[in-house]
Amino acid sequence: MAKAVSIMYAARMRKQYHFRPSKNGFFAWDVHRLIELSSSLTPSLINLNEISEIDENYWFGDGSVIPTGRVIAEHFKLVMETDLEFPIILCSKGRLMDGMHRVLKALLEEKDTILCVRFIEDPEPDYIDVQADDLSY
Repeated sequence: MAKAVSIMYAARMRKQYHFRPSKNGFFAWDVHRLIELSSSLTPSLINLNEISEIDENYWFGDGSVIPTGRVIAEHFKLVMETDLEFPIILCSKGRLMDGMHRVLKALLEEKDTILCVRFIEDPEPDYIDVQADDLSY
């Protein structure tokens, strides 16, 4: 994705982070930074069936948010507003770092594939052993 396009995408996006468990909390990556770092990667198509997070408790697994109807509706709204023109971001192991709302939109539209970029080497996290509530949004 061209750098100018990635900057345009990031400018439209709310502040968010990608989390992975760490010893005393989470590793956290600023998604705006992930977009910038991945802007020079060549996009390709991936089959939606290869995205394992589709069948995992992606947003509610740590128990900090209860999936009420209101919370799910907020995610539906984000799914409807998202743009499939922008690729999802995968780590070097093929795990999702950004783009679950786009993945769900592609599923709802009965697509088989989605545009993605994949890091060859994962960037260092922006935060180590942090709690999600400690970050600015």
